[in-house]
Amino acid sequence: MSQNIFLCSETVRPSARWLDAFPEGVCQEQADLVAAVRPGDVVWVEAADGGWLDRLGALVKLLPDCRLVVVSMTPDSAEALAALDRGARGYCHALAVPSMFRDVELVVRHGGLWVGPELMARVVGAAGRALAPQATLQQPLLSEREAEVAREVANGMSNKEIAAKLGITERTVKAHMGAIFEKLGVRDRLQLVLRLSEHRDVSLPVH
Repeated sequence: MSQNIFLCSETVRPSARWLDAFPEGVCQEQADLVAAVRPGDVVWVEAADGGWLDRLGALVKLLPDCRLVVVSMTPDSAEALAALDRGARGYCHALAVPSMFRDVELVVRHGGLWVGPELMARVVGAAGRALAPQATLQQPLLSEREAEVAREVANGMSNKEIAAKLGITERTVKAHMGAIFEKLGVRDRLQLVLRLSEHRDVSLPVH
């Protein structure tokens, strides 16, 4: 069974919230990491010093069958993008609530990418503007409401912003997102934008 492993050192330890999220989680020093990991494990790396980025890149190559997630005490967009560029599958605050840690794990374990709603909205919005899907919806893959939600995702809006604009709850937006992902065969918001742009039969008009 796969496990969650936090990369520890003399000065770096997982937060109490991480431990609450993963009671069976393992704290492992880098020297013993290779012997401890199994395919499919999620390895959590803290951006705690100047060498963390190089260490992350080395671990990505060393552990190709694992998912690496970076946690930071002072998260910012530039750091997140640097982590993703080195091969991390997720990036979040080191003091996130336990439920968010579990959400991150779920997404990356299933092959998705987690960078938090704010950065994801920026990335998706930039991708949507660059790709500029223009075709109309030629096949009824999505319902009218699902198409509206998908369009706003492509415009870079968060679930909260979509809910406010469409006059529905965030829970309803999440339900629509689940249906959209399933119908279009995508795992995250960025894949959704790419799908809409690559396949004109499911692309949406830009208003």
